[in-house]
Amino acid sequence: MSRFDQAYDEWMELAIAQEQNHRRRELLENGLGHGTIEFLRTVWFPVVKNFNHLYAEWEVRDSSNGYRYLDLAYMPSGDVKGGIEIQGYGPHARDLDVKRFKDLCWRQCLLALDDWVFLPIAYLSITDEPKRCQQLVLSFIGKFIATDVPSELTWLEAETIRYARRQFRPFSPFELGSHLRVTNQHARRILHKLVDVQLLTVVSGNQRYRTFGLRTQ
Repeated sequence: MSRFDQAYDEWMELAIAQEQNHRRRELLENGLGHGTIEFLRTVWFPVVKNFNHLYAEWEVRDSSNGYRYLDLAYMPSGDVKGGIEIQGYGPHARDLDVKRFKDLCWRQCLLALDDWVFLPIAYLSITDEPKRCQQLVLSFIGKFIATDVPSELTWLEAETIRYARRQFRPFSPFELGSHLRVTNQHARRILHKLVDVQLLTVVSGNQRYRTFGLRTQ
């Protein structure tokens, strides 16, 4: 059994054992969808290494006082809420009717108004662009958790990692310097050190590095 399979089984067994809401427990017992499992296997687990603060089939109320279920909810504390939905690809997705499309838009609007940070991910992105999805997940988590950095880093190095986690695109030494309020040369020294200890990676540039990003593995 792989590390993912073992961690996934333990996570699901604990969720079912602790769930007292019969509607959600039944959904969990029926198993997660293929797209959600592939997202967890290919994208989430390789970079996060655990399922802490992650909840499958999370129940939310809609505007009609009914129930809806998010594929995944990420809630590292009581005052922040992140939702992840895996958007399938197939005849039902290609032939999405107007009513269903409007319903999906309303759903995202209502979640946003209820202070959810919502992340819809296409299934084809999981299969075709897993590395890009991993970076998206790290940026998503970075909006909620900004303190989990190696203790041996200096304050500026730690803040650089936090800054990188919040970005979904490569950034330059100039941008980092503006954020840290240090010179471009100082920012470049920080970035080079973090590349050397394999916390960041060079995205562009050969002899002179131009942009940097968070290392996903």
